[in-house]
Amino acid sequence: MPNPDDVANVLKGAGAIAEERRTGNRSKFPSFDLSGANLSKAHLIEANLSGADLTDANLRRANLRRANLMDTDLSGANLSGADLSGADLSDTDLSGADLLDTDLSGANMSGADLSGANLRRANLRRADLRRANLSYANLSRACLIGAYLIEANLNHAHLWRANLIDADLSGADLSDADLTDAKLPYE
Repeated sequence: MPNPDDVANVLKGAGAIAEERRTGNRSKFPSFDLSGANLSKAHLIEANLSGADLTDANLRRANLRRANLMDTDLSGANLSGADLSGADLSDTDLSGADLLDTDLSGANMSGADLSGANLRRANLRRADLRRANLSYANLSRACLIGAYLIEANLNHAHLWRANLIDADLSGADLSDADLTDAKLPYE
């Protein structure tokens, strides 16, 4: 359970982001335990949540544009409808997370664990998913145009009607993946 002071500090810090932009400093929330926290619709643009525990947190429709979420635990979190465009999610645990209709365009997700995550209708245009684990992930109707899926694990992933045009799948493991009606890069 999150410490109420941690949640209050995150929200207070998020309100100060605009002020900090003028000084050139990014918000930093070091190693907070925000597991199970309700941060739905929170404005956390450019926030530094690197290393935070956001297990099972509710970040539905949160604005996390260009946020630093590197090495963050977001397993089981609800990020549906959130804006994570340009965010750094490298080496982040998103296993079992709900990313339905989430904007992840241009996000750095290299080395992230997205196993079993729901990425249905997610915008992953030009996202960096090098060496990411997407095994058993639901990517149905996801937009992966120009995504970097180099050496990604897509074993048993559901890519029904996903758009993979111009995606780089070099060395990706697509064994047992469902590519029914997917738009592939080499069609």
